[in-house]
Amino acid sequence: MQSSLKPTHAPPPGLDLIYRDASLIVVNKPAGLLAVPGRGADKQDCMASRVRAEFPDALVVHRLDMATSGLMLFARGAEMQRRLSHLFSEHAMQKHYVAVVAGRVEPSSGEINLPLICDWPNRPRQKVDHESGKHSLTRYRVLAHDATMDTSRVELEPVTGRTHQLRVHMAAIGHPILGDALYGKENNDRVKRLLLHASMLSFTHPLGGGTLCLSDDPPF
Repeated sequence: MQSSLKPTHAPPPGLDLIYRDASLIVVNKPAGLLAVPGRGADKQDCMASRVRAEFPDALVVHRLDMATSGLMLFARGAEMQRRLSHLFSEHAMQKHYVAVVAGRVEPSSGEINLPLICDWPNRPRQKVDHESGKHSLTRYRVLAHDATMDTSRVELEPVTGRTHQLRVHMAAIGHPILGDALYGKENNDRVKRLLLHASMLSFTHPLGGGTLCLSDDPPF
């Protein structure tokens, strides 16, 4: 973890706490855990409920897919939630993910600019739709290629924040993320989870004014 501000206390037990202060909290969400409660009594355990059990003033700012691990940001109180949500809506929140995808990605860096819309009959699936889809932009950079496994490790930056954006975009260019049961089954027999991790958040602290840059290495 790197940041220009420091947490004020030791993390409570049961949470992988990356950072906290009087304004916000960042935790590392494990893969397989819901970000927020779902429908039904069996879907109430989630990252939001676990954080609020320790910090009752914590409010969700953004979400991660259940299958995705990594950094998840919470605001402390409604006013800070409004300020942090504004950073997301104004694209002032820099986010990076690390993924392992099928095949050799070429060129080694670039942009995926494909409009996305909900595939309504097959929801929660999303799809590329050049007529009705919303503008969706992902930047990528290849970190490494495994010739034996025929996979690439990539850094992904979602400039926009559409549902399943990274998963759909990588599948659309022929390099689905390993472990993705919705958008590509290539090599899924070799992995036990979706190999996608929210690895970095960087933004200007709404109160402190300094840049807060937090990172966490993927567990794969």
